[in-house]
Amino acid sequence: MATAAAPSAARRAELGRRIRWLVAATITYNVIEAVVALAEGARVSSTALIGFGLDSVIEISSAAAVAWQFAAADPEVREKTALRIIAFSFFGLAAYVSFDSVRTLLGTTEPQPSTVGIALATASLVIMPILSLAQRRTGRELGSLSAVADSKQTLLCTYLSAVLLAGLLANSLLGWSWADPVAALFIAAIAVREGIDAWRGDPCCPAPTASTTATATRDDAGDECDCC
Repeated sequence: MATAAAPSAARRAELGRRIRWLVAATITYNVIEAVVALAEGARVSSTALIGFGLDSVIEISSAAAVAWQFAAADPEVREKTALRIIAFSFFGLAAYVSFDSVRTLLGTTEPQPSTVGIALATASLVIMPILSLAQRRTGRELGSLSAVADSKQTLLCTYLSAVLLAGLLANSLLGWSWADPVAALFIAAIAVREGIDAWRGDPCCPAPTASTTATATRDDAGDECDCC
């Protein structure tokens, strides 16, 4: 079977520029998302919306870590530090979501229905998977572990958006205030797993050689590499 060559220097430079643009787009959207979620969460006393807004802040820090890495002349020298920042972001998110979920289940808060929150969660469900997929494919072709890890952070926002939307709809239509925190606990478990992957350097997606680049191509077609 023929194997694909590792990216040329010119291709790597192009991929690096693409990642910077994707990171900039992710940061921009998350700033908007954080402002809207935190303001609306405070208005309607929704811990789910506030948690979602804080998740956006964590995503900004993750994307900024990748932007910082690729601002260097040799991005690889900063990769380990960027991965550590991303890992801590995942762990922080998991801790907050778990704490907030328990608080909600204990009945310490009573969120009000929020049309703005529903619209925001729906928009994130559309936008975030697109950004995540583009960054993941670019990062895997380039062999950037931090870019792949950051794409997981973006994808995690999609899961949280689904949880938030389900919780807000259940609260608005059915009065099921427990639906959001229960589902959020599963998201916390996913965040811990992804944080561990980032901390270890995500060995499922090593830097590209002739063989690993070919594997990445097969994985995009057959989706064999579940962790990437």
